[in-house]
Amino acid sequence: MNNRVIVFDTTLRDGEQAPGASLNVFEKLEIARQLKNLNVDVIEAGFPVSSPAQFEAVKRISGEVDTVIAGLARAKEVDVKAAYDSLREAKHFRIHTFSSTSDIHILGKFGDDRYGKSLSEKRKTIIKMSYDAVAYAKTFTTDVEFSAEDAGRTDLGYLTEVIEAAIEAGATTVNIPDTTGYNFPSEFGAKISELKKKVKNIDKAIISVHCHDDLGLAVANSLSGIENGARQIECTINGIGERAGNASLEEIVMALKVRKDLVKYYTNINTEEIYNTSKMVSSFTGMIVQPNKAIIGENAFAHESGIHQDGMLKDRQTYEIMTPESVGVKKTKIVLGRHSGRHGLKSRLLELGYTISENELNLVYEKFNDLADKKKEVFDEDLRVMMGDESVDKKDEYFELDYLHVNMGTNSIPTATVRIKSKENIFQESATGDGAVDACFNAIERALEIKPQLESYNVRSVTSGRQAMGEVIVRIRENERSFTGRGISTDVIEASAKAYLQALNQRQIFIKMKSEEELLNHTLSDLSQAV
Repeated sequence: MNNRVIVFDTTLRDGEQAPGASLNVFEKLEIARQLKNLNVDVIEAGFPVSSPAQFEAVKRISGEVDTVIAGLARAKEVDVKAAYDSLREAKHFRIHTFSSTSDIHILGKFGDDRYGKSLSEKRKTIIKMSYDAVAYAKTFTTDVEFSAEDAGRTDLGYLTEVIEAAIEAGATTVNIPDTTGYNFPSEFGAKISELKKKVKNIDKAIISVHCHDDLGLAVANSLSGIENGARQIECTINGIGERAGNASLEEIVMALKVRKDLVKYYTNINTEEIYNTSKMVSSFTGMIVQPNKAIIGENAFAHESGIHQDGMLKDRQTYEIMTPESVGVKKTKIVLGRHSGRHGLKSRLLELGYTISENELNLVYEKFNDLADKKKEVFDEDLRVMMGDESVDKKDEYFELDYLHVNMGTNSIPTATVRIKSKENIFQESATGDGAVDACFNAIERALEIKPQLESYNVRSVTSGRQAMGEVIVRIRENERSFTGRGISTDVIEASAKAYLQALNQRQIFIKMKSEEELLNHTLSDLSQAV
């Protein structure tokens, strides 16, 4: 038990204080139920005296969620009584009361002379208020927590006095908050260590830490607190909270789990529910999780670099220190983009059911790179379209689009310039037209000196989003015969040019086949005459 760390979740209280993160009663109740699934030890459900909605939320959660439910209260009888009234239906509940202890807070919040004329007198008033609030809370429950607000900037000697008084009054948990996120880990850890040594009755209470992230050190400070004697962490899902937020539950829990070779401390959190809980909190609060957020960000188990993908596909431990399944994510995400390599592309194609040789892979990889340069991420739909695009084997292609430039605007005549490669020649021409596509087709016709009849032209989006791939299908007609071409690109004009050229390639294949057939017939005729 000395190595178990109690997880006190304050998402519904301190987390909800994040600007724009307001939750209604139904949403708070749903999150509380999910926190129960996550197996947190204590749920701080709200600040009951602050509003009727807060009171109602704490009351509903207390009556419907079977775990320790806490309510926050200032060191005032009215607050403590409101907390008790909202919590009384819970099977297990905790009253959490607090007072400011740093000189900055005392002089700011308790500046009125009724709290004392000097700082010394005000400090004594704070100690008495803290003692009385804990003692009053103790009449309602044996589980009372006291927090010394802004302990991170509180003089150690005075902080020792306040904590001793709170424990003497009956506090079973004493919380040392770095309320403003001011401390460094070494500094904060030393403060916890010194309190363990100097507070005479510290053996009667559990030391808790509550760290904010103003300097990005909330998790580091929490871990330092644990290493120096704290056995409760106060944290929130996704690290939401006042200003820069609170210590992130998922980061602390997984740090202890992943580095159990280094630290002997553990929690009882059901880590496989972390991702579901994160998504729920994000959805209800409207606070989007940044993609690179540790543990639960969309990129936390995503790999785009070719080197990383190759290593991951050979052994996932090369770049992952935990499995995605351990936090409730279904699987590692191989992101295909401009940094991806052949190994990652081939692996995804195999997952999609395509069998491809190394030579074919090289050709597909060229097309993939062209697309990846235009899109931030290449999706499965893009790959399916790509595999259904022009034949992987290009030996039968007569014409290939090498360059396309289109100039157009509301007050200018659309002009297109194309450069087309064949096996023997390079053709380049420019032309105008009634629109960009018409100009493009005219330039192709001038370059190749052909003028087939355009029978039909169709365009549609085949993938989603602003960078969607467009599919163009062109059918041309010549000498009572039709030829169809298909082009795919994120640029519809480019897709049109590719489709037109593919139709012309089909025309050339037909001409070649007809020529070979005529030659064969002529040869057979000559042989027949010779016989």
